[in-house]
This record gives sequence, C-alpha cells and structure tokens, in this order.
Amino acid sequence: MAGNPRNGRPYRRLVAAVKALGHPCARCGHPIDLKLDARHPMSFTLDHAIPLALGGSLLDPANARSMHRRCNSAKGARLGPTPPKTSWKW
Repeated sequence: MAGNPRNGRPYRRLVAAVKALGHPCARCGHPIDLKLDARHPMSFTLDHAIPLALGGSLLDPANARSMHRRCNSAKGARLGPTPPKTSWKW
C-alpha cells in the first residue's frame, strides 16, 4: 500500500530547495520568516502554481513556489492571482 507522497524524500527535498531560495510570498509579496513554527499562519508553505486538484505536478520544481500558510489557504485550489479585496468604504 502506497503512503502519502508528501511524506517522501523527493517531496521533502523539493520543499527544502524552495525554502533555501528565500523568495518572498508569491501571493502577498511579503518576506517569509523561516524561523516560525510550522503551525503559525505566517510560516512557510510550499504552494503549487497549478493546484494538484487541477492536475498540477507534486514534484515539478517549476510548479513550486514559496507562500505564507495563510496566503496558501486563502488561495485554495484556484489558478492565478487572487483578486484584491475591496473595502466596504466606497
């Protein structure tokens, strides 16, 4: 029985390689503090530009980018940039 592919060595290597690049968040553009606990909303997560749910590759480095956990959760399984939020004060 196959396990979760995100627990495998190739995936961990990809995460380490993207994290080592030190890029800012792909969604908001702010820097990511790599010292934060993994459960913190502003911690590093690996985002897939083409979501896995839409056929994106799990291990393709061209599909991987840095993102805050909060930003990645807000993006969900959507393509492209998220439209900016508008205020209710028009």
